[in-house]
Amino acid sequence: MSIRLGPSREETLHVRDHCLCLHVQRAARALARRFDVALRPLGINQGQFSLLMSLNRPDPPTIGSVSAFLAMDRTTLTANLKPLEKRGLLQVAVDEEDRRSRRLTLTNAGRRLLYEALPIWKKAHAEVDLLLAEQKVENLRGVLNLLA
Repeated sequence: MSIRLGPSREETLHVRDHCLCLHVQRAARALARRFDVALRPLGINQGQFSLLMSLNRPDPPTIGSVSAFLAMDRTTLTANLKPLEKRGLLQVAVDEEDRRSRRLTLTNAGRRLLYEALPIWKKAHAEVDLLLAEQKVENLRGVLNLLA
């Protein structure tokens, strides 16, 4: 009796062709690269743009609420905040109501950067939308929201 040491070729091809996680990750990496290239002249990547945009609120959010919104663990978020804080784009402050929490605030420099980045993001996003029929884009957003 022989023991199989791994999946068959057919099983491997089935996973390649049907794995939703693989296809979403590939698409996410390709989209991230596209936006990274577009935002590079401003010295930020798409992840930093999304993080800064998530702070653009009337009331400074907590690290916990931002990490939940971005589906990012707090440790990773904290590591991603450091270079943006060092550049003076945001401030991290102790929450006055709960001294254990930290609140995140965009600085004027962070708001200016977002102001400059937004037209670049819009242009890159319009290019992506053109790649897909509008109906497909809306269906994709809906399906991805179901998974998130």
